[in-house]
Amino acid sequence: ESGSGKSVTSMTILGLLGTRRAKVSSGEILLNGVNLLELSQKELVKIRGREIGLVSQNALSALDPSFTVGAQLIEVIRLHHKVSKSEAYDEAVRALNRVAMPDPEQKMRAYQHQLSGGQRQRVVIAMALAARPKLLLADEPTTALDATVQKQILDLLLEINRDLGTAILMVTHDFGVVSHMCDSVTVMRKGSVVEQGSADQVLRAPEHPYTRSLISSVPKLHLDDSVRTVPRAERRLHVFQEA
Repeated sequence: ESGSGKSVTSMTILGLLGTRRAKVSSGEILLNGVNLLELSQKELVKIRGREIGLVSQNALSALDPSFTVGAQLIEVIRLHHKVSKSEAYDEAVRALNRVAMPDPEQKMRAYQHQLSGGQRQRVVIAMALAARPKLLLADEPTTALDATVQKQILDLLLEINRDLGTAILMVTHDFGVVSHMCDSVTVMRKGSVVEQGSADQVLRAPEHPYTRSLISSVPKLHLDDSVRTVPRAERRLHVFQEA
């Protein structure tokens, strides 16, 4: 649920909370055998983007409205790779093609307000993938999107996982996303892990009472009147008229 510590944990992996705001009291964060908690901020800068990419839940806040999509993509690519501006431009177009952006060269000249919500999210994913990271942190990347676009973005992330071999850590409270995307699941409550296991195990046979309550709260379709938990519209209207 919201406030359980999902995003805080993912930001800790990237060292984005800052030592003044938060400190890790125990444990390790290992990437290819390297403990990220032992790295300096200068060393972490080399990890962010190049080894670990981030897809945030709000593309509007992730993109700068003052610069074109192309300018922001080129900046990310040149930050991590020693390439010329023209080479970075070509790679940026390829990155947009990779996320199935329609008319990528035209979108390179666009500002974020000229794009739809789904297109903005594709740009954010393209930026996260520009340096070909080994791990992608996806922090509720489809929360602000409608159901149709959400499905397209989730399918895109699965293609990235399959075709590029990029590992994905998906932060979400949506069990539909979990069942569609995830191999393994960790359930958190109030900053602590309460249950871990394969997606099939956690979704079909949850052991912790909190996990069971979360799954039971998911709205169910095709219910008859005997098990319907929300009153039908005519019943609500009838009660309103009586009041």
